[in-house]
Amino acid sequence: MTLAEALILRADYQKRIEQLRHRLVKSARVQEGDTPPEDPHVLLAELNTAVNELASLITRINKTNSQTILEGNVTISDALAQRDTLLLKRSVYSSLIEAASIEQHRYGLAEIKYLSTINIAQMQQQIDSLSRDYRELDTKIQQVNWNAELVE
Repeated sequence: MTLAEALILRADYQKRIEQLRHRLVKSARVQEGDTPPEDPHVLLAELNTAVNELASLITRINKTNSQTILEGNVTISDALAQRDTLLLKRSVYSSLIEAASIEQHRYGLAEIKYLSTINIAQMQQQIDSLSRDYRELDTKIQQVNWNAELVE
């Protein structure tokens, strides 16, 4: 199984566990004399199996990420950390631009005037650069994901 297939399977397990959560909640309480829509004990057993399989899969994914080289001497784990920080930085910059760009309506000269403390155009160029770097790195990660075999 490739790393990409394992990541898809991980997402499926996560969805399945969330579905089991909802089914368990629906079956947790009933009126006296009624029966639950599903047996909670059966659902709990199914949940435990799914969680154990997910944990095993995540362990294998993490081992694969830490052992697979993307390019140069960079592992997938390192690249994922870099990708996440690019996204985080881009998000902060976007929030900064949004705060600096708020349009104000002054109805008289006595009202306080607010000025931007940053160069919005320059900040937008940095956001564009971060977005490009993120896309390029993500593409490299995705390519390796489809070629790397999952570690046992």
